[in-house]
Amino acid sequence: MDIAAINGNIATVGYGLAAIGPAIGVGIVVGKTIEGVARQPELAGRLQVLMWIGIAFTEALAFIGIATYFIFQ
Repeated sequence: MDIAAINGNIATVGYGLAAIGPAIGVGIVVGKTIEGVARQPELAGRLQVLMWIGIAFTEALAFIGIATYFIFQ
């Protein structure tokens, strides 16, 4: 068995696991935004802007994960 093949398989599994974190993070950010809008509807616009910023930072983790996959493949 080739060592490169083993490393490639481990990197694929690692990226799959790394994608779970951002997915959970985006779910939490959106859920808390919905809670905030339900409590104070007048802040909906402001909360939505903050939600998109939070989603962007959370998705940066996924991009780091996929970049790591390609670096170590």
